[in-house]
Amino acid sequence: MKTTIKLLFVSAALLLFSACKNETTTETGTTVEGSTQSDVQSSNKGQAFIEDDESAPNVLQIAIGSPDHTTLVAAVQAAGLENSLVNAGPLMVFAPTNEAFAALPAGTVEELLKPENKEKLAYILKNHVTPGNYTKDFLKKFKKLGQASGEDVTVEVRGEDVYVGGAKILASVPAGNGIVHVVDKVILPAN
Repeated sequence: MKTTIKLLFVSAALLLFSACKNETTTETGTTVEGSTQSDVQSSNKGQAFIEDDESAPNVLQIAIGSPDHTTLVAAVQAAGLENSLVNAGPLMVFAPTNEAFAALPAGTVEELLKPENKEKLAYILKNHVTPGNYTKDFLKKFKKLGQASGEDVTVEVRGEDVYVGGAKILASVPAGNGIVHVVDKVILPAN
């Protein structure tokens, strides 16, 4: 009797298991048949994709939350630099506005966002990041800043305004891992 019940239970479990589809439901509720959860999440790896509602926003979260930085966020994502911008830092990010990107020659942004230009785009974006957490006033003491791209950019003071690599700092937003300086120009590397 016990053997029959066990056999019946195992048979029912096998039948139920074989009737299930191989499908995954994503966070948005979309069902993806024939895939595994790891396939769906393969592009969402690293610190940038950890949800944390308690800590101060990091530099990436500040950019994502800004309607004036949608082009910058798209570029960061296309270059695959999300995880770099959520590191402990401290990081200073000179964040060009959408208007700064729009001021580039026609077609430049579209060309840079193509997958084959990922490395070039990453290099340009790294020219907007430097280690440190310096206020606009403290930056007045500098003549040059070493950027993550490996290049140095000049720091100029004109009255109360501070320019980094020719880009004027319009505003500054403290972040959990540094500071975001909003700038009016894309800081293009010399190379």
